[in-house]
This record gives sequence, structure tokens and C-alpha cells, in this order.
Amino acid sequence: MIRHLVLFKLNEGVERDDPRVVEGVEAFRALDGKIPEIRFWELGWNLSDRPIAYDFAINSGFEDVSALRTYVEHPEHQAGVALWKEFSTWVIADYAY
Repeated sequence: MIRHLVLFKLNEGVERDDPRVVEGVEAFRALDGKIPEIRFWELGWNLSDRPIAYDFAINSGFEDVSALRTYVEHPEHQAGVALWKEFSTWVIADYAY
């Protein structure tokens, strides 16, 4: 199995209730069930107030690298990425477990 972990940092001045952010969260929330390669899917807002913390996380699982690649290239995923590019930056980690 492959874990795909994504941590998002909202751009300076962008808040969680910004309509673009709300739309972006809903776009990613809706991926569970739309993309058959997803085996595990959870997402949520960070609870830590530490300055190094990121704001939002997606933790997902895939059968193998091929399934992860299919997900990454899926049009619904790419639509969500396009939204998040407007108001955030992110880092990812993909690892076998």
C-alpha cells in the first residue's frame, strides 16, 4: 500500500472561511467515492497552534504506485488542485506501508 500525505499552508491573509477555500475543501472531500483507486481517505483542518504547523491535511491510501498515479492524473483531482493553487502552497510525502 502507498500512503499519500499532503499538507497545505494557506497563503498570507487567506482564512478558512474564504469562499475559495470552502470550495477547495469540498472539491477534495468529494473525491472519496468518485475515484475508485482510493482505498483510504481522510482530510481535515489542523488543530495545532504551533507556528510550524500546516493548515489542512489529506491522508490517503492507494494499492500501489500505479493507482496513486491514476488518482493524481484524474480530472476531478486536477480540478481540486487548480482551486488550491490559487490560495495555498503544499508539500507531499508518498511512502509504502
